[in-house]
Amino acid sequence: MTLPHGPMRPAPGGPPPAGPLPDPAAVDPAVLATLLARHGWVRRGGPAARYGRWTPPEGGDPGVSLLVPAGDGFDDTVELLTDAVTALARSATPSARAVLLALALPGDELQWHRDLAAPAGATTPGATPWDDGERLRHAARAMLAAGAKAGRVRAAYFGARLDAWAGDFLDRVLVVDGGPGLTAYTPAPEGRAAVTTLVRALEALRDAVDYRRVSGGGEAFENAVQSGVSRELVESVQELVRGATAGRFTVAWSAAAGTPGGFGDRRIAVEFSPGDLPALGEAAELLERIEPAVAVTVVGLVVRLKRADPAGPGGVRLRVLGGAEVDEIKVRLPDPAYRLAAEAHLSGTPVRLSGRLERRGGFRRLTRPTGLEPCGLEDSERERLLKTLGEGRGE
Repeated sequence: MTLPHGPMRPAPGGPPPAGPLPDPAAVDPAVLATLLARHGWVRRGGPAARYGRWTPPEGGDPGVSLLVPAGDGFDDTVELLTDAVTALARSATPSARAVLLALALPGDELQWHRDLAAPAGATTPGATPWDDGERLRHAARAMLAAGAKAGRVRAAYFGARLDAWAGDFLDRVLVVDGGPGLTAYTPAPEGRAAVTTLVRALEALRDAVDYRRVSGGGEAFENAVQSGVSRELVESVQELVRGATAGRFTVAWSAAAGTPGGFGDRRIAVEFSPGDLPALGEAAELLERIEPAVAVTVVGLVVRLKRADPAGPGGVRLRVLGGAEVDEIKVRLPDPAYRLAAEAHLSGTPVRLSGRLERRGGFRRLTRPTGLEPCGLEDSERERLLKTLGEGRGE
């Protein structure tokens, strides 16, 4: 992760701050004031039209006081912001670090927490087992990927579909290590579709689980698909909760980008508990079962062939170029079509064929194949595709 301004340096005699230090000249005073208020800091006195003096929340560092200008049109704005950022960097108040991180990494702040029972003999506050940290990160990544996919199209079960789309989104997410739980910053406003969909989907899943536990009916899970709920999202929540006393997801919208439409000023926090796991397990099975196979016509490059009998059917793997939102598919072809696929492989010619993309195996298998035929490409286009595929796969 590239630091926007530089590493924080420890204050003489004070605790060593961690994380990126924002450039005071790039700090928006209104954003800083919003973040201070969000984290419980109190504005005290000062001419409202010129500046505000902020002190830490109750129980914080009593020696810290920040003078924050009301805007960036004053001669001493950068000087005051420099003093404020320096004071935050030296403060022992926990929320000071959170404010600095939000300034340095602009975007929506997402947090995941797993509440754990204290292990016997544990003496270090805030310490968590290594495996638990890995589980938390895996759950968060899966949850973000599910939100990114649902932000583009609704489905009860995605499988391998839209993996590339989700991967592109995850590449733009910044993860902050240290502190309780896991914190990530997603780009705002350009990454908002994934995050807003994720929030609505988790809230719909929370409601559906409550309905299932009260009424015994599972139809709410099916209805929640339109809100972005998928099997992948359910599995990420299971991972977040399993082995913990509770799992919690919260969002603080970017102060610079503002609150997205339809969310108002309400606090975004969704929590699940181990008591929800039976209902979540039923939901995962249901959502995969109701997702239908997809009729597709794909264009792809033959990258692997295998058959036991020289005159019999064989398996073929295609690198998909178009027609389906997966990277690769497997298909079993009869002898004539297999020979045609082998010829296309030797010549580097893409092929086109139709069939049904089955949910079993994560939508990576094409059944009932028909109409296999080579489809020509211009030499320049073929070279571009082959170069792209080689770079992307290390081939």
